[in-house]
Amino acid sequence: MIRDQETLNQLIDVVARFVRERLVPAENQLAEEARLPADILQEMKDLGLFGLTIPEEYGGLGLTMEEEILVAIELGRTSPAFRSILGTNNGIGSAAIVFSGTTAQKQKYLPKYASGEWISCFCLTEPEAGSDAAALKTTARREGDFYILNGTKRYITNAPVADTFNVMARTNPDIKGARGISSFIVEKGTPGISLGAIDKKMGQSGSLTCDVIFEDCAVPAENIIGEEGEGFITAMKVLDRGRLHISGVSVGVAERLIADALDYAIARKQFGKPIAEQQLIQAMLADSQTETYAAKCMTLETARKRDNGDNISTESSACKLFATEMVGRVADRAVQIHGGAGYMAEYAVERFYRDVRLFRLYEGTSQIQQIIIARNMIKGAS
Repeated sequence: MIRDQETLNQLIDVVARFVRERLVPAENQLAEEARLPADILQEMKDLGLFGLTIPEEYGGLGLTMEEEILVAIELGRTSPAFRSILGTNNGIGSAAIVFSGTTAQKQKYLPKYASGEWISCFCLTEPEAGSDAAALKTTARREGDFYILNGTKRYITNAPVADTFNVMARTNPDIKGARGISSFIVEKGTPGISLGAIDKKMGQSGSLTCDVIFEDCAVPAENIIGEEGEGFITAMKVLDRGRLHISGVSVGVAERLIADALDYAIARKQFGKPIAEQQLIQAMLADSQTETYAAKCMTLETARKRDNGDNISTESSACKLFATEMVGRVADRAVQIHGGAGYMAEYAVERFYRDVRLFRLYEGTSQIQQIIIARNMIKGAS
């Protein structure tokens, strides 16, 4: 639901110009140095990009889901690693506090997230618990006014630069499923936290991930988010929104890839004419445009339904499944249209081809989305 179209248009114009004039020219630097330039990071903070979804009373912009998707599409037109640094503050790192945090927690953490003063991260995945997140083994044992955390989290985005860790841990060892899991805010510097080496990844250079290890880490009991046993349920609500956000980003990346491929096809000549006049090239461009448009429509429609208060569990998974698979196909066609040049680091499509592969894995793999969709269908038919 768009609250004020004129204000939203101004925001989108600012973000689009920032992406075009500041982020796109810095893509190669980000990829080569594997870190965000300090001046660009500060500009992101100054523009309020770290607080897009955080409520206005805590210093954020409080965007609706539909508004967030439109901004996410603009942010998707450049390297995904730029969006990654602010993504956790707007999504899985802060949303649990927005949904289920106490007033004190909201007042303490959300303004710092919104300003970008603090970076948050979300610690769910473990060495032996990924898609089967309810099987996680990290424990939180209550001892007086503290919970003692033990366990290892893996592939945690922004962990190397995080100021807070939103940690999923099992508080009731007698309950093996989701109901035994609780969520905690753990601050950087708490004794018992250590970080693994920064991961070397296929793509998204500059988006930093690493292991987070908890060894007898004492966390104040007041830092639990919600009640004991509610952590995983809250996490699933968080992921519903996150999956829509990634769908929007996928649309933006696909639109960037199409624009690059079209420009190349018009400029590149073979057999005495631009390859854009070749029907098989046109077919790849047309298929890419059609699939991107379909993903955009379904993502915006689902965002509107969420803003209206509807249950969008099935729809958000459908969007995430389609949009992330779609952008993989578009990236493949973009490389193909570039021919041998598309395999060279000189062209952005080579980097995007690797970057977008991650979209089908995090926030729930494509296969997990299929399972969620099918189970919801069966449940609805019962």
